[in-house]
Formats: sequence, structure tokens, C-alpha cells
Amino acid sequence: MKVLIKILIGIAVLIAFIYFIAIPYIHNEAKKFSPEKTATLDLEGSLLEIYYSSPSKKGRTIFGELVPYGKIWRTGANEPTTFTTTQQIKIIDKTLPAGRYSLWTIPNKDSWKVIFNTEIPEWGVTRIDGNQTTHESKHDYLTIEVPAKKLVEPVEDLSINFEDIENNNKSQNHLSLAWDTTKIMVPIYK
Repeated sequence: MKVLIKILIGIAVLIAFIYFIAIPYIHNEAKKFSPEKTATLDLEGSLLEIYYSSPSKKGRTIFGELVPYGKIWRTGANEPTTFTTTQQIKIIDKTLPAGRYSLWTIPNKDSWKVIFNTEIPEWGVTRIDGNQTTHESKHDYLTIEVPAKKLVEPVEDLSINFEDIENNNKSQNHLSLAWDTTKIMVPIYK
């Protein structure tokens, strides 16, 4: 009986070690290769923030190979990318209420689907196989599709920012994502 208790205590200590020390250590080590970045925008009194981990190209072909076409992507590295707005906004012609969302994408060669999801998992991929995302479509709040633009010069580190573009003497805010030789622009309105 005493041996069984010692074995159970040993197993409990091992599980606690893995959960509280090993997994956080591995996550912190991963962030050294894909540093955390934040971009903000004050959109007529509504504060918008995008938080993501930025992986590097490192000579790889990104879209269509490392990030397959037609499959859900966590849009960055490590934890899922998050998008926060303090007030209701419009993404193209769809309303997005104030709140914090995980941002997922489905890249394709000519266009991308951009998904705002109400659930924010701890990590962007499963711990079992490392390739399956933790995205659950039942929590998708808003999905839009935008064209993909081919860049002449490759972008080494994933960049997600807010850009103000002048067009016909009108200013238009966009959420932009650029990496490798691809860029997408998501129009944002108050």
C-alpha cells in the first residue's frame, strides 16, 4: 500500500512539473524565435489593438508550403493572434462589436478569408501533433474575404499593422498583414 501511494505521489509530482514548469518553459523558448508584437490604432475614439507573435521567413517559401493554401492558419506563431476593439466597428460591411477576438485566416493564392473568433485558446496549435490548429469554427463571429497582393520584395518577418491609405482624397484605415511576398488589406470603418 505504501509503495502504491509513493508511485501515485511521484506521478502527481511529474504531471505538475510538466504542466507548471516544462510547458511554460517551452512556450517561452518558442517566443525567442517569434517575438511578440503589438500594433494599435485610435479610430475616432475606438482603440484597436492587434497582438501577435512574428515568425521569420528564414529562406523558406511561406504561403502554399509552410502555411498551406486552403487551410485554417493561426496567423502568426505561438498563441493565436488577438484583435481588440473598445467600440463597435465595421470590417468591410459587417459589424464587429466591442471585444477581444482571436484572428484566424485561410490563405489562398488570390484571396484570403479573415476570421474573427470569440474564443481565445491558450496556444495556436494542439500540443498533440503541433500542426492542427485550436480554432473552433462554432465560435467564428465574423468572416470576410479580401484579395491577396503579390509583393516585389519579400518581407522577412510577419508584419501585422494598421495602415491609413489615401484614395481619391479620402483616408481609409486598414488592418494589413504582410509576409514573404504576400500582403492583404482589411478595410476598417467606425
